[in-house]
Amino acid sequence: MEFKHIPVLLKEVIDNLNIKNDGIYVDCTIGGGGHSSEIVKRLKNGHLYGFDRDEMALSACSKRFAGYKNLTLIKNNYENAAQSLQELGVTQIDGILMDLGVSSPQIDLPERGFSILHDGKLDMRMDQSQTLDAAMVVNNYSKEQLLKLLYEFGEEPNAKHIVDKIVSSRQIKPIETTFELKAIIESAFPKKLLYKRGNVSQQTFQALRIEVNGELIGLEKCILQLVDLLKPGGIMAVISFHSLEDRIVKKTFKKLSTACICPPKTPVCICGHKAEVKLITHKPITAEPEELQRNNRSRSAKLRVVQKL
Repeated sequence: MEFKHIPVLLKEVIDNLNIKNDGIYVDCTIGGGGHSSEIVKRLKNGHLYGFDRDEMALSACSKRFAGYKNLTLIKNNYENAAQSLQELGVTQIDGILMDLGVSSPQIDLPERGFSILHDGKLDMRMDQSQTLDAAMVVNNYSKEQLLKLLYEFGEEPNAKHIVDKIVSSRQIKPIETTFELKAIIESAFPKKLLYKRGNVSQQTFQALRIEVNGELIGLEKCILQLVDLLKPGGIMAVISFHSLEDRIVKKTFKKLSTACICPPKTPVCICGHKAEVKLITHKPITAEPEELQRNNRSRSAKLRVVQKL
């Protein structure tokens, strides 16, 4: 399967990045290169650094951008992007994009084990070289660990019943495929609730994917480190796809854009904290109806943008 992915909020991202033809830009999750293709074509003497931990994505981009001298591909997780850039001598950046979503090929390829719609081996690893996968989590984590995952990363109200079903099922045989897990999850719900909620497996699959890939670990720290590398006037744009990510992005941007962080009743500021960015989007940008019709996966996308002071 060819690595094809429709970039979400493409026009909104490009408009907000306000790309200079001699600027330095970073795509922290290059994926299939949808956003990057629009960035790199606007560069003349500038340069784009594209990160991804998925070998399949990097391989696709190396073919897609063959011949482009103003693009450097780097195999690494976005949380290590600031360090990698500094090691390359890149300390002044004009624009940064973080697209925190899962690429369509990752979802659509059954063997990647991400989707409730395709039967395949339970995997969910973005970086195929890592050891931990979804099957290991489901079959080896304790009942308490699984409960914590489903409550915190899946925000799943029926976590206890789901975990009970998982634990009893894995005692009979290991849970090995996405459809096996989906059936087990569905068995934890009354039939009338199954019809009412629809895809009841979605939140559990989300929790497993976040755990396997450590998606929330270091997100705030990564944003803070990358903002430090922005030039005055530089732009950072972040696209999130679920409330846990968006909460972290919103909170971090608010912290960076607030001058004083003293307790509310402090008569005089003693913290010395200074705002580092200006909020460009006070509310997140979401997909227009035309994009929603064209790409159903854009429905949960939220874009937040800040500018370095």
